[in-house]
Amino acid sequence: MRLLKELMRLATQHRALYCYVLLSIWIFLLIAGMYRYMGNVDTIPGSGSVFGPSSSGTVSSLGGESQGSSSTVQRFAKYRERCAPLSQVQRLDDGGILEGWKLQGVLLVIRHGDRGPISHVRSAGINCGVTGGTDNLVNRYRSFLYNSSSSASGSNHMYWNKVGPFHGFPLLPATERGCPLGQLTYKGISQLLHVGDIMHQVYAHPLGLLLKPNPNRASVETTPHTLLNSDEVVVFTTRYRRTFQSALAMLFSLLPADKWLALNVQESHSMAFCFGECSCSQSAQLRKRLEAMGDKQLLKRSDVLGVMQWIGGTLMQHTPNGINNPFEVVDALLTVLCHDAALPCRRKKRVATPRPLKKNPNQELVDVINIDQDETAANLLQEGQNQLEPDSPEVENGENPQMPAEEEPQEGCVEAAHVDTLMSFADELSLRSASHSYYKLSGLLRAYGMIRHIVSYMLKMISGDRTKFVLYSGHDCTMQYLTAALGIITSQGQTIAYASRLAFEVYRSEAHTDYYFRVVYNGKDVTQQIDFCEGGKSLRVTRDSRGNKADLCPIENIIRFLHEDYFSPLNATNFKEACAAGIPPKAGEF
Repeated sequence: MRLLKELMRLATQHRALYCYVLLSIWIFLLIAGMYRYMGNVDTIPGSGSVFGPSSSGTVSSLGGESQGSSSTVQRFAKYRERCAPLSQVQRLDDGGILEGWKLQGVLLVIRHGDRGPISHVRSAGINCGVTGGTDNLVNRYRSFLYNSSSSASGSNHMYWNKVGPFHGFPLLPATERGCPLGQLTYKGISQLLHVGDIMHQVYAHPLGLLLKPNPNRASVETTPHTLLNSDEVVVFTTRYRRTFQSALAMLFSLLPADKWLALNVQESHSMAFCFGECSCSQSAQLRKRLEAMGDKQLLKRSDVLGVMQWIGGTLMQHTPNGINNPFEVVDALLTVLCHDAALPCRRKKRVATPRPLKKNPNQELVDVINIDQDETAANLLQEGQNQLEPDSPEVENGENPQMPAEEEPQEGCVEAAHVDTLMSFADELSLRSASHSYYKLSGLLRAYGMIRHIVSYMLKMISGDRTKFVLYSGHDCTMQYLTAALGIITSQGQTIAYASRLAFEVYRSEAHTDYYFRVVYNGKDVTQQIDFCEGGKSLRVTRDSRGNKADLCPIENIIRFLHEDYFSPLNATNFKEACAAGIPPKAGEF
C-alpha cells in the first residue's frame, strides 16, 4: 500500500514532465510521417506505361495535389517559357542610350500575347485572365479605355472608332477569364502592357516620344489628335483582333495618352508583312519538304504517337480529321500549362480505323488575312502565301503514313510523364527544323518583302525623316521567317514565345556621323549572330557605366546584303528568279 501511495505522489509531482515527453514523441512521429508522404508523392503514378490511365486513379495537377507542388511546377518550367510568364518579360541588353551615340529610331517586331487555343478545347474552369485583378498596368489601361471611349458605355468592349480596316474592332478581350478560340486573353493584354513598359523605359526618352509639341508652330493645332505627327510612330498589324489589340496595348505603355489617341494603324495583308513580295512557289516547296521530314520523325516514335492521341483525345473536342499533328496538340496543351490548370482526365474513345497522317490542304496554304481565321499551330514554316501555291509531295516516297488505331475505351488522366514525352519531342523537332538549311532558305524567301520594308525605314531614319518608331505586330511565323533569314538561332529553335520582341535599334555616331544598328531579341543582343555583322564586321562599344558592351553593325552592311548577297544561298540574283525554281536544292534529313 505504501508503495502505491509513493508512485501516485511521484506521478502527481512530474505530470508536466510526462506531458512534455508525450508531446515531443507525437510531434516527432508527425514530422516523420509527413516526410514519408512527401517522398511517396514525388513518384509518378503509372510511369511504367507510355500513356493511359493512372495506376493510382488520381488527377495530375500543376498545383501538385497528387505529385508535389514544387517538383511539378519546376518540371514544367521549361515548357512554360513559350507562355511568356511576366517574370520572363524583362529588360536585359535593350539599348536606348549608348555613350557617344544618338538613337535615331527603333523598328520593333512583336508576336501577339497569350491567346485562346486554335482548336476547340475542353477549357471549363481554366482562368485565362489576370489573377485577382492585381496587375496595375491592366487596371490603368482598362480605366483609360472606359473613360475615353465614346461608345458602348458601361461595356468592356471598347471599340476603335477611327476610319479604316480596323474600325469597330474591340480594344479588350470579350471576357475577363475566358479562353476564346484564337482570341487574345487578358493575360495577353497584360504581357504586352509590360513589354510596352520596358520599351517606354528604354526608348521613350532617347527618341523624344515624351516631348510636347511646340506651341509656336503654326502647323500644330490644339486638338489631341494633332499632337503626334503621322510619320513619327508608324504601326502595321495583320487584320486579326489579337495582333491589333496587342499592338495598342504595347503602345499604350510606351506613349503618352494623347499620342496614343492620335495613332493611325495600317493593315498588313500577310502574316509575313511581305508588302507585295509575297507569292513564291519555291517557298511552299521548301516548307513541304520540311514538313515531310517532321512527319518521318514522328512516325519513328510510337511513344509520341500514343501520347499525342491520348492527350489530344482528352483535351480537343472537335477533331473530324483525326489527331495527326503534334503541334496542334501542343497548342491545346498550352491552354492548360500556360494558365496553371489541372491536367485533365477523360474516358478514352475507340477509333475503329486508322487515319492517314495528312494535313488539311485547305488549312495549310492560307495567308490572306481574315478576321476570324487563326494561325496554324504547326509552325514548320507552314503558313502559305496570299494565294494558293502548287502542291508538292507530302513525303519523299509519295505514300501517306498511317496512324495507329486507339485501344479499348478506358478511363485515365493526362500525367506529367505524358506532357514530358510530347513537349520534349516538340522541342527536339523545333531545334532540328530551325537548324536545317530548308528553314533558312524558306525564311529568306518569305521575309524578303519585310526586310526590304525595314531597310527602307532605316534609311528614312538616318536621312532626317520624322519617323522614330515603327511597329510590326504579327505572329510567331512572322518572327520565324525574319530570324531564319537573318540567321538568328535561339535555344528554343523555331518556337516563338508569346509577346516576343525583335528590335532593330538605329544609331548615329556623335563623333563621325556614321550610322549603325543593332538587333535585340527578347532583350538579348543577337547582332553577332547575323552573318553580315559577325566578328570584325561590327563595332564593339560600351553600353553603360558598368562596362557592359554592345555590338553595332554598319547600316551599309544590311543594305549590301539586301542588294547583293541576299539570294546567293538560293543560286539566284532576284526574288522572281529565286521563286521560279521548280525543285528545291538537295539537303540531308534531320
